[in-house]
Amino acid sequence: MAKISGGVASEELQIIPGIGPSLAQDLTDLGYRRVRQLRDADPELMYQKLSALRGQHIDRCVLYVFRCAVYFASDAVKDPELLKWWNWKDAKLNAV
Repeated sequence: MAKISGGVASEELQIIPGIGPSLAQDLTDLGYRRVRQLRDADPELMYQKLSALRGQHIDRCVLYVFRCAVYFASDAVKDPELLKWWNWKDAKLNAV
């Protein structure tokens, strides 16, 4: 597993499906260092803050990954299909 400036915290975040070194760094830059800190977080607000922090539009797929990450951190029993970030797209949420 690659180490980035978040160190151990970054590695912990990378246990979340869909989170690699780059997104772990994004989460760290947003103030999340541990998986448990994502419990009950607002993925849409996280996405907006990341866009503001980076000063540019962020691909909407990042929002889907954030939704998945919050689900991963928040629910003890996990639906395997909801651990796939692409199942958190806007249109699919209505079907869940």
